[in-house]
Amino acid sequence: MGFYIFQNGLRNLISAALILGCGAAVSEPTHGIAMYGDPALPPDFVSLPYVNPDAPRGGSIVLGNTGGFDSLNPFVRKGNAPWQLADFTHESLMGRSLDEPFTLYGLLAESVEVSEDRTEVRFVLRPEAAFSDGTPVTVEDVIWSYETLGTQGHPKYHGLWAQITSITQDGPRAVKITFDPGNRELALLAGMRPILSKAQWEGRDFANAPLADVPLGSGPYVVSDYEGGRFVQLTRNPDYWGADVPVRRGTHNFDEIRIDFYGDGTVLLEGFKAGEISAIREFNAERWASQYDFPRALSGDVVQSEIPHGKPSGMTGLAMNTRRAPFDDWRVRAALMHAFNFEYINDTLTGGAQPRITSYFSNSALAMQTGPASPEVAALLEPYADDLPEGTLDGYALPVSDGTARNRANLRKATKLLQEAGFSAEGGTLRGPDGTPFTFDILLPKGSTENIAIADIYVGALARLGITAGIETVDDAQFLARTNSFDFDMTYFRRALSLSPGNEQRYYWSSEAAEAEGSRNLPGIASPAVDAMIDAMLGAEGQDQFVTATRALDRVLTAGRYVIPFWQFTEGRIAHVRQMKHPDLLPIYGDGPTYMPEVWWWEE
Repeated sequence: MGFYIFQNGLRNLISAALILGCGAAVSEPTHGIAMYGDPALPPDFVSLPYVNPDAPRGGSIVLGNTGGFDSLNPFVRKGNAPWQLADFTHESLMGRSLDEPFTLYGLLAESVEVSEDRTEVRFVLRPEAAFSDGTPVTVEDVIWSYETLGTQGHPKYHGLWAQITSITQDGPRAVKITFDPGNRELALLAGMRPILSKAQWEGRDFANAPLADVPLGSGPYVVSDYEGGRFVQLTRNPDYWGADVPVRRGTHNFDEIRIDFYGDGTVLLEGFKAGEISAIREFNAERWASQYDFPRALSGDVVQSEIPHGKPSGMTGLAMNTRRAPFDDWRVRAALMHAFNFEYINDTLTGGAQPRITSYFSNSALAMQTGPASPEVAALLEPYADDLPEGTLDGYALPVSDGTARNRANLRKATKLLQEAGFSAEGGTLRGPDGTPFTFDILLPKGSTENIAIADIYVGALARLGITAGIETVDDAQFLARTNSFDFDMTYFRRALSLSPGNEQRYYWSSEAAEAEGSRNLPGIASPAVDAMIDAMLGAEGQDQFVTATRALDRVLTAGRYVIPFWQFTEGRIAHVRQMKHPDLLPIYGDGPTYMPEVWWWEE
C-alpha cells in the first residue's frame, strides 16, 4: 500500500516499502501521550479526576451567545458558526485533560504509539467508534478529514497539514502519520484534529456548504433544530457510542443545550435576569459585585460561582495594525500605549477590581520575568539584538498612570515619542512628517458595550495629543470579515493562551501568518526574533528549555507594543440557575468555556 507524501504543496504517490525501511523507532502502544514526561493518569483510569463519574443525566439548559450565525460548519473559513458546535458535536482521536498542561488520552483512538524523536505517530481506532448516524468511524474518514481540513478547512488547520510528510492506513483500524523533524508537538496536534464523515461530503462543496449542510460528527450531541441567526438546539444522542470511554465518563450530562443569540451583552444579561438563560459568564468584577442583586438571585434561584484557574492571562486589548503606517513605527505604538490611561479606565469601569495584563503569559510560570533578561533568555535573543524593540533585553514594563483623568506624565512621554517619530502639532492637530493629520478608526463589534466604553475614554485622551480617533461599530459578520482581511487601523483583540503553547503560536504571531488572510495575527507581527523563539519553543526537548523559549517569546511580543492590554481574568465568574451543579475538584482550566457545561449536571 502506498503513502501519500506531501512536500512543497505537491502530493506524490510512492511505495510504502521505501518509507518503512528508514522509519523511526516507535514506542509501545499506550493509553495517552504528554508533551513532556508521562501522562498523570494510569492506563486503567476510570474517569478524569475533576469529573463526577456518577453525575445524573437529564435536564435542559439555555446558553446565550452575542451576535448571530449564518453557518453550522465551524471547520471552514466561510461564515460565522456557533463556537460550541466543534466541542459538542465532533471528536478527535485523543481527548484533552483540563487538569494537565498538555496531555491527551484516547478518545476515538484506543491507543497511540509515538517514535522517540516524535516524527512518527500511530493511532488505533476503537472498534465501537461511530458517527451519530450509526456508521463506523474508519481510517478512511480519518485520512480524508486531515486532508480536507488541511486544504479546504479553516486556515488554522493548514499548518499541521503542511508539516505532514505521510499519512496512511497501517492495519484494519490504524493510521500512521509522519512529520518533518524538529517539532515535537505535532504528534499531539495530530490527535486533536476533528474527524468528519467522508461519505457525507461526497459530491458536496465542503468549504462553501450552505447553512442546511450540518457536518456529521461522532460527538455526544447532534444539532436537532435551528433558526438562522436566532438559536441552535443541541440534543444528547441517546445512542452515543463513547459514554463509557474514560475521558467521557461523567461528562455531557444535559439532555438538551439550546444556544440563543442576543444583539449584545447587555441584552443577554437582561435575558439571564429574566430567566431566559440558564447560565452566564461575567467578565466585569464591578458588575459581578453590584448588579447580581435582582429578584431571582436574592431568592436563591440563581447562584454565583467563582472558579479559580492556573492559566496564563493571554492577551486582551486593542491591536494596532502594523501593516499600515504609522503603526509600523514602534515609537508611535509606544506613544499610543502611554495615552491609554489604564488605571483610570479600570477604576471607572470595574472599580479597579481587576489586575492588568502585564504580558502575553502573565499569571503563569511562562511569563517573561521583570528586569533584564536572564542569561538563558538573553542567549536566545542576542542574535536578534539589532532588530529587537527597545527594552526587550534590558527590561520593559507597561506604562502606569497616576490614576487621574489627565494622565499628564504619560501624555508628555507620548508627545516626546511622537516627536521622535517625526510628528508635530499645528493648531491642535498632530501631523506626520508629510503634513497629514494623524487620524484613525477603532473597529469594534456592535454588541461590545464595555469595549465601546473603553474606546470612548481613550478617544478623549488621544484628542489631547491632537490625534483624531473615531469608533466604528459593525455587526459580527462584518467584524469577522474585516478582521479576517486585516481591514482596520486598530481593533479589539482577544487571544487566550494555555500552559502548553505550541504550533498555534505560528498562526498567532509568525511572519508567515502576518500576510495570510484569516490568520489570528491581527497586529501583523513580522519579526525574525518572534519566528525564531517559536521555533525554539517547538524544538525544546525538556521543560526547562521550553519555559526559557516561551519567556523569550513573551518578552519580544510584549516589548513590541503591538497590543494595548486591558485587564486579566484571574478567575472565572459563572452565574447559573441553582439546579446546575459542578464537581468540587476544580482543574487547571476549570473556568474554560468547555468546562461549563461539559462536566456540569442538572440536579433538583
